[in-house]
Amino acid sequence: MNLRKVQEISGTYLLSIPIDWARRSGLTKGSIVAIVEREDGCIIVDPQYNLKNNVESTTIHPNRFLEREITGKYLLGFDIIKISGKTRLLPEISERVRTNVRRLIGLEIVEEDAYKIVLQCLLEPSALPPERILRREHLLASSMHKDVLTSLNEGNAPLAKSIIERDEEVDRLYFLLVRLLRMIVLKPHLSEKLGLSMIDCLDYRLMANYIEAIADYSQEVAENVIEFSDTSLPETVFQTLRKLGELSYEMHQDAFKALLSKDLRLLEKVLEKEQLSKSILRELDEFLTGKPFEVISYASSVASALTKICDYSVDLADLIIP
Repeated sequence: MNLRKVQEISGTYLLSIPIDWARRSGLTKGSIVAIVEREDGCIIVDPQYNLKNNVESTTIHPNRFLEREITGKYLLGFDIIKISGKTRLLPEISERVRTNVRRLIGLEIVEEDAYKIVLQCLLEPSALPPERILRREHLLASSMHKDVLTSLNEGNAPLAKSIIERDEEVDRLYFLLVRLLRMIVLKPHLSEKLGLSMIDCLDYRLMANYIEAIADYSQEVAENVIEFSDTSLPETVFQTLRKLGELSYEMHQDAFKALLSKDLRLLEKVLEKEQLSKSILRELDEFLTGKPFEVISYASSVASALTKICDYSVDLADLIIP
């Protein structure tokens, strides 16, 4: 910790800054810095306020964790990611990079030769309000959730396959939002432009995570519909699962509405429905007693995924509590 004493000269308070930090930040006499006040009363001195075209670059080398490294650098906010090898890059490496790039919004291959591949994120962070990305993520997850219940009720395997394909788009939006939120935390001027505090960033990260999880469990239900397409469920089991599915969708929708409106009455509805979901699960356990293994396996797997959606809906709604 570097402690400094506040001085007063001609009625103005002055505070010196560490010379080593100033030099590393490229500050000289007359440089402009931004002073950002946090909610806790602390201030941040941002030396990059006027560096509009400041580009963050990193280099990684091909390895078995290449996809994770590219995704990790993307999430950390790097604008340019270079994949460079000491020898010629194998065609397999190029294909792995191209496949991974398709999963990350805004990341494009801008240069490529035998020894390197250069990726660049072409998105302007200040033009991407987190709320808009979150709403889009929610709409996609909601459509997956709704359609998977239809595929479950109808035994519609082709529809279930389309739901699995849609999960990748939810993941892409989730990664984009995480990248943006991390950049806001690291670059205070973005926080100022977008009107978001650090607490807002934390809440958005949690919201995005819960919505992405709901999409994942919708995908899990779809996978079960495909896997057990030849398994017929007894009517009592089928109707109980249907009831649980409809309840999970209602909780999901009420939770997101509660989040946007800050309506505590909607939160209470979600919590009431959570208790009802537990009652439905107990009914399902009774109806599954003595049933064939395939029936128990199918119904239990679907019920487990739907219950997880209910749980995440409660977590989502709980975020409105101050």
